[in-house]
This record gives sequence, structure tokens and C-alpha cells, in this order.
Amino acid sequence: MRVLPPAARACVLGAVLAAAACVAPALRPGSAVPWPTVGLLAALCLGCEAARVLPLRGRGAPEGTGPFFPVVLAAVFLLPPAAAALVALPGGLAQPAPQRPVAVRRIWHAAQQAVAAWAAGRAYGLLGGHGAPAGAAAFPYALLPAAVAAVVFCLVLTTLDTAVLAAAEGRPATAAATAAADRRRPAALLRVPSGAGAPALAPYCLHGLVGLMMAVMWHSPYGPPAALLVLLPMYISCWVFAQYQREHAAHQATIRALVQAVDIKDRYTRGHSERVGQASEMIARELGMADDRLEVVRIAGILHDVGKLGVPTRLLRKNGPLTPEERRVVELHPEYGHEMVRGIGFLGEARSAILHHHERVDGSGYPYGLSGEQIPVLARVVAVADSFDAMTSTRSYSRARPVETALAELRRCAGSQFDPAMVRALTSAVGRHGWHPVVTSDEDLPAAGAGAAGPAGARDGGPDGPPVMPAQGREAAGSPGRGKAGGP
Repeated sequence: MRVLPPAARACVLGAVLAAAACVAPALRPGSAVPWPTVGLLAALCLGCEAARVLPLRGRGAPEGTGPFFPVVLAAVFLLPPAAAALVALPGGLAQPAPQRPVAVRRIWHAAQQAVAAWAAGRAYGLLGGHGAPAGAAAFPYALLPAAVAAVVFCLVLTTLDTAVLAAAEGRPATAAATAAADRRRPAALLRVPSGAGAPALAPYCLHGLVGLMMAVMWHSPYGPPAALLVLLPMYISCWVFAQYQREHAAHQATIRALVQAVDIKDRYTRGHSERVGQASEMIARELGMADDRLEVVRIAGILHDVGKLGVPTRLLRKNGPLTPEERRVVELHPEYGHEMVRGIGFLGEARSAILHHHERVDGSGYPYGLSGEQIPVLARVVAVADSFDAMTSTRSYSRARPVETALAELRRCAGSQFDPAMVRALTSAVGRHGWHPVVTSDEDLPAAGAGAAGPAGARDGGPDGPPVMPAQGREAAGSPGRGKAGGP
């Protein structure tokens, strides 16, 4: 406790006292508490939490694979509020605490969940939930009280998390509320976006429905064993989704490693990949592409220059124009990139975008001189995003062009270099949402124009030439006079 700020200690102590007050009625002599039911549900909560940390194929199960909250909500529907608060204690104490102080965190989890269960039980009782018929007949009568109880359970957890985060980390209330909502969101069930501080209510409503099904089955002729079977499909779905999350995390780590390798090798394009991914996604969204394809086009934009890992570093960092032989070597980078990622199955359609993002709709691009509809759709998207970021980014040798200037140049080259539909989509998206890149500049590089006038002028074709950005200009075929916008 001594490592926590005084305000955080006060929050923890207040939650513990509130939890003690909530469970006290159940511990009074003569209280009509069905202790066998309390013991069985509490043991089930403890078992669900244990399932989250037991080895699973050599690894611990990820967050959310133990269906713990539905059991607590089943207790809310089956027991008096004080007894439901008791059920929540063992699972809360068993929750993993990855950061110190471990004991205090576990006590906090137990206390806040006990308070939340008590509050949910009170809400359920006030709405007549405990007076609903037992068994299957409870569904028409208990659905509304159960939904309200689940919402109250979520709100209490989120409110307490907000308070302790604000106290322990000094965050503003809105930032702490957002972080608390994210922490309380059961990611293994639903990926529900939340606004600032808005708790993820939908997963808790699902927990409430499963808990209500458990309560109904508990009162059925088959008794508690039938209620336990309700958890089996939920656990399986949680485990499957957790496996998906683990695989998705591995995919993201692969992408990050490739991008970081490119950034280290070519300092001139540092941050460029992320911005191209962002602009590509904006274009695809404007075109109405499905959500799963949006992710693919974003990845394609991020990895479009991964083939630069196969280009000699001296060429990527060369001051001054490239010779024709050097340019031909640089222009191999789309093929290098495609070869590098062809074995990464999850990239799918992104691989063709990596290979063809330097093709031109008039057929004068590379590596294969494709034209028009022969160029894959995602490659046409990435080509526009690539050149847009090249023109609007500040480098050590060239100042960023205004967004409107870049868009005007893209429109000028539409039909020859770029697909007009992609240019219109980017123009519309930027007009509606603005351009707010996630990475705006290379902070570790000198400011634009500082000691780089010579190379910049040599690559850009002079201050009055067309806006060919140097990092892209090294890859462009032909002279600046051909009017290439931001590169090939």
C-alpha cells in the first residue's frame, strides 16, 4: 500500500469498506442465505479464474478465456445481494495481477466486484427480478431486470476503475474513464468500440444473458449440473477468440518488425509507411470497401516499401541523383518486397499491392508496365496514398507541400499516373475528415532545408519543378519534366 499515492490508498480502502458493508448482512446469524448455492457458485468463480492462468498447450490462457462474470451475474439472479457479493470475492482475489503491488490489486479486484454484484443484485430486486417465476417461465419477466442488473454491474466496475486510475496515475477524469472502459471490456467476447469513457455495455449484456440462462437452468428439473453446461459453449467461444487474438497479435508483431527494419535501413522514409497505411485506409473507406478489406489495404500501405530491405543502403541514402543503373536497382524493390512476403499467408491481397504499387494507369510504370484495370485495385489505392504522403511530408531535404497543393497535383496526374477514382476518393476523404497523420515528421532528422539544399534541388528538379519528393524521386523513372506527382 505504501507504494500507492494517498488518494489511491483511500480509493482501495473505501472499496474494501464498501465491500465489507455489502457482504455483512449475509454473515449475520439467522440470515436466510442458501449456503450450498453460495459455496458452489463461489467455487465455480474460482475455477473460472484458475482456468485463465492454467497452462494451455504450454501457454497460459489469455485474458477473458475464463467465463467469470456470467457466474457472478447468475449469483445476482439467484441469491440476495449480500450473498451475490460473497460469491464474487474468491474469483476477484484469484484474478491475475501482472503489476505490483500484487496483493493490493487482488484485494481491489475482489472489493470492486463484490460492490458491483451487490449493486446489480439490488437493481435486479427493485425491478421485481427475484419475484419472477422460477425455471423457463422466468425469461419473459426477468429479461428487463437482468439487462438492467448487467448494466449496473458494468457501470459500477467502470466507475470504480475510473476513480482508482485517476487517483493512482493522476489522469484527468475523461482519460481515466476511457482507460477504465478499455480495461473492463471483455475483449475475448466482443470487440465493441467505446467513446470517451463509455463502458462496453454490450459484452456485459451478453454476460447477463448467459448468467440468466444459468439461473433458469439452476431452477430446472435438471438442477445445477444443467446450469454448468451453459458455460461450456461460452468457454469454447472465448478460447477460440483468444486464439484468434493471439494469432492477430503475432501478425501485428510481424508487420511491426518489417516496418522497423525498413525505417532503420532508410531514414528518409521513417514514418512514411504508417502514414501511407492511414491514407490507404481512408481511400478504401471512401470507396465503401468492407471492414476486413480495410485492414488488408492498411497493411498493404504499411508494407508497400518493405522491398527496400533488398536495396543497397548506399543507394537509399545517396546524396544527389541516381545513375540509370542505380535507378534500375532501386526499381527492383517491389519485386523484392513481393518475394519477401509471399510466404506470409495472412497478407492475402496485400501482396499484389506491394508488387504493383509503382505501376501507372497509362502503362509506363514498373515492374511490369501494367495499365488501367490490369493493376490490382489495392495497388492503385496505395499508389495514390504513397505519392500523397511523399508530397505532404517534411524530410531533411524538402519541405512538406500543403495538402491542397498535393491534392491538386494528384488530380493533375489522374488518368495518366493515377486511377481517377482513387484520387477522387482521397480528395473527398480529406475534405470530410482532414489529414491528421499519425506520424508527422522525422523528429531525429534535421529540419527541412538545413544543410540539404544541394541534394534536394538535385532530386526535386529545382524549387520551381514539379513536387517530386526525393525519397520517391529516387525510384521514379524519367526526368522531372514528365510531371510525376510525388514519385513514380
